[in-house]
Amino acid sequence: MDINDFDYELPEELIAQEPMEQRDECRLMVLDREHGTIEHRKFHDIVDYLGPNDIMVMNDSKVIPARLFGVKDKTGVHCEFLLSRKVEGEPDTWETMVRPGRRLKKDDTVTFGEGKLRAKIMGYGADGTRIVKFKYDGIFMERLEELGKMPLPPYIEREAEESDKDMYQTVYAREEGSVAAPTAGLHFTEELLQELRDKGVQQEYVTLHVGIGTFRPVKCDRVEDHQMHFESYSISEEAADHINKAILAGGRVVSIGTTSTRTLESAAFFDEESGKYLIKAGHADTGIFIYPGYKYKIVDALITNFHLPKSTLIMLVSALYDREKILEAYKVAVDEKYRFFSYGDAMLIK
Repeated sequence: MDINDFDYELPEELIAQEPMEQRDECRLMVLDREHGTIEHRKFHDIVDYLGPNDIMVMNDSKVIPARLFGVKDKTGVHCEFLLSRKVEGEPDTWETMVRPGRRLKKDDTVTFGEGKLRAKIMGYGADGTRIVKFKYDGIFMERLEELGKMPLPPYIEREAEESDKDMYQTVYAREEGSVAAPTAGLHFTEELLQELRDKGVQQEYVTLHVGIGTFRPVKCDRVEDHQMHFESYSISEEAADHINKAILAGGRVVSIGTTSTRTLESAAFFDEESGKYLIKAGHADTGIFIYPGYKYKIVDALITNFHLPKSTLIMLVSALYDREKILEAYKVAVDEKYRFFSYGDAMLIK
């Protein structure tokens, strides 16, 4: 399968640079797979498409202010760190993207916030990253909240502002660890979630910590040759039980975003007794790569944003529906001037 099969033309002015003032006032494109139709609605109209037979599954990972600006000790060179993922089993140690890469080598030390946070480069990670150990007084996340900035994606061409600490975060975020938001969830408000609960829509949470690899482009010509980055996920016994009960009762699993989708599909197993795919509770790393030809085991419907051309995310969406239908919908979105990417509008595939 050729990478160019997932390309489309996107005018730069349609890339959203700011969030909507009211989260659920963004636009919603509804793709009906059964009838092949497209509707244009507002996001709060999602209530019209969900009911008591549905269980929404959301990623409750919380974005940390992972971008740090400091000074290299001895030389005074200004440095930028972007925390990518925590190194398992090593306290206060992170795999980190650094700038300027050529000036930051093993055993170099960097100071942030006039000594409130210090870092030592312990070695080298994948794709040019560094393994960094931090020293600080007090609690690490408190130092990060004080000194760090939100890691806005590279296509948002502005510096992160204080308001992004709220808006680049879902209202249900609680498990710290992501360096990019699970953006489909940004459109929900507390009021909208309550309205859905009042209608009988079940709501459950899983956790997948989004790494910086989510923005890395596919560099090979053949889709099948691409290697996915790994991300950590966890599903509680309670969440798995509720989701499995919904599946066994014939309910529809509505995944909120591609990260929830990757979590659910990674945790799927075939249950001989029921003859259905269910999910297994636990904690694991996943490098699942979903593209056309993949048969979904758990997810029945998906709420998602509009994704970058040639990205693994548009491939994942194309596996749920027909690739040509997805590209046709994206062309309609461009013609109708939908807002694209993280702070942009949403799509429901049902």
